[in-house]
Amino acid sequence: MKEKTGTRILKGIGVALLLFIALFPIYWLLGIAIRETNERAGTISLIPRSLTFVHFRELFATKGFGTAIVNSMQTTFGSLLVSLAVGIFCAYILARRRFRFGFKRPLTYWVLLVRVLPPVAFTIPLYIMFNKVGILNTKLPVLLACVLINVPLIIWFLISFFQDLPEEVEESAKVDGASEWQMFTRIVLPLVAPGIAAVAMLSFMYAWNEYTYTVIFTRSPANSTIPLALALLSADDAATNFGLVAAGGVISVIPIALFVVFAQNYLISGLSSGAVKG
Repeated sequence: MKEKTGTRILKGIGVALLLFIALFPIYWLLGIAIRETNERAGTISLIPRSLTFVHFRELFATKGFGTAIVNSMQTTFGSLLVSLAVGIFCAYILARRRFRFGFKRPLTYWVLLVRVLPPVAFTIPLYIMFNKVGILNTKLPVLLACVLINVPLIIWFLISFFQDLPEEVEESAKVDGASEWQMFTRIVLPLVAPGIAAVAMLSFMYAWNEYTYTVIFTRSPANSTIPLALALLSADDAATNFGLVAAGGVISVIPIALFVVFAQNYLISGLSSGAVKG
């Protein structure tokens, strides 16, 4: 009994230590964002001695951070919807044996190659293509670049989910008179909902934090996303206002946290609704 109690205490201490390591940077970021500037000039205490929201007000009043949030929302959710629509259908076709075409296996490895290469490898060809089309200095190139990176991830992540789904489930649905579309939307998608939720979280986080393509394809501050706006905050003045940067960092974390909470709930519901009953 004493050994079990000691083990529980050690586990509790370990969990508390891991939570402290994981959450302390967020606490410190929030602490810098709400401190007075003169407090940061001296010795910084662990607990803020002052409380101010002037940095948050300045972000929206003078730095145009609201525009950056709207731009990030548009590029992130737009690329996420397109990536999921393309990736889910492609993964399903590549995973199912009844869809036969000559270059199916080479296409699968080509998708993997696109994902293995670093994103910066595509900057020059994408820049040339977007320049010829005439869409540079808009939000569309960033959206399309995020689609290029996220679609291979979605395909390779979901192929295993579709392959693990017994084809007998679909065959029984066909026997009951379900069409191909009804079988896919009402049978297959609910069963792979956990995988879709997980890959949606990964794709969202990549698109939300995308910086390289935004710097190269976007030159106007009116089209800047949050990562680029935060970088410009550090380059505006000779002395960086860390309070502004920290406030921007806090705001940038909020949508990701909300999306993860939403996707996590959807992941749990997908696990329960996708259970195969005997």
